[in-house]
Amino acid sequence: MQPVQDLTVESRVSRTQYQYSMEDADATELATWSQQLLQKLQTVPQLRDVASDQQNNGLQANLIIDRDTASRLGILPQAIDDTLYDAFGQRQVSTMFTQLNQYHVVLEVDSQFKTTPDALKDIYVKSTSGVSSAGTTATSTASSSAPATNTSTTGTSGGSTQVPLSAFTRLEMRNAPLAINHLGQFPVVNLSFNLAPGVSLGEATKAIEQAEQEINLPRSINTSFQGTAAAFHNSLSSEPWLILAAVITVYIVLGVLYESYIHPVTILSTLPSAGVGAILALLITGNDLGVVALIGIILLIGIVKKNAIMMIDFALEAERVEHKPPEEAIYQACLLRFRPIMMTTMAALLAGLPLALGGGTGSELRHPLGITIVGGLLLSQLLTLYTTPVVYLWFDRLAQRFARYKIGNPMEEPAPEVSGD
Repeated sequence: MQPVQDLTVESRVSRTQYQYSMEDADATELATWSQQLLQKLQTVPQLRDVASDQQNNGLQANLIIDRDTASRLGILPQAIDDTLYDAFGQRQVSTMFTQLNQYHVVLEVDSQFKTTPDALKDIYVKSTSGVSSAGTTATSTASSSAPATNTSTTGTSGGSTQVPLSAFTRLEMRNAPLAINHLGQFPVVNLSFNLAPGVSLGEATKAIEQAEQEINLPRSINTSFQGTAAAFHNSLSSEPWLILAAVITVYIVLGVLYESYIHPVTILSTLPSAGVGAILALLITGNDLGVVALIGIILLIGIVKKNAIMMIDFALEAERVEHKPPEEAIYQACLLRFRPIMMTTMAALLAGLPLALGGGTGSELRHPLGITIVGGLLLSQLLTLYTTPVVYLWFDRLAQRFARYKIGNPMEEPAPEVSGD
């Protein structure tokens, strides 16, 4: 039984929810190490219901040829292969043509002689040398029936001796795979697993990678996650770059808007409080930082910075047009922009409440999105009204300090020459 998800990225159906594949060009090596890793993962406490799609418990009969005895009897390996294919293969020996159709004639033994591996004892191979095997095969055919042994020593066809197959071969039973799965061009074994209660997918992936190192998995085996686990693993690798790209894009747009390198940093200073609020909300509610929660944090970057934009925009306008000092400009901006800031914040926060508190089918997918939005807006609203003016004044004083430094160290100009009159 598996839960039905609103969004699915799995490309295959397995016994459990998450898949992990092992790929190798050598099928024998893959079968050996996949069993070792399977046994190791079954002991990992972060995983549950670890299973494999490998089906290697099939029964295979291997016919081992004693080449010395076969050579002594004048039997070539090609003759053995031809005889076995004539008996158990589908060799086409003729075609019957009629007025309306044509029929292929296939050579094979009767069905009653190919039900068990013991039927190989009734197969005879023609000797090319014509040497009788009466003396040399007495021990090898001890387990055969008396009529078969007598036939092997006396039966001839066209001057050549018919030697029983059991006189120079032995049968070995081994395990063989019923099916070999492939990923691309190479054999692959898919391991599937579920998560233990209270364990995140990130912890499970780290536990699997640790298990690989503990059993010293060969480098010739290529391992990778599939389906949902692969999407999560890829999102973790690109998550820092995604957030960095969003912040850089916002900085460039704000820098062009305000024609300044400093004031965009003042606006971006509101983002850490929003991120901390979102993570704290996820921890309090017991949700994981997944892909949907990450989307909520990206949305916060656009929602939260509007608080600082509304204050900084008004303060810069007051400084440049009304020529007010920075302290008075930012103070007046906080007073006049308080109501618009609260209105826009409450509109976004109340819009996220149905996502965070709603129920119904698929609500568990939307909960992290609403929780990150509500938690980030609450904490950022409490802090940014106080931290943004402080950061604004600090950067303004820092800019004035650099300006005074440049004015106090002008480039020296050469003194004018004085005439001697």
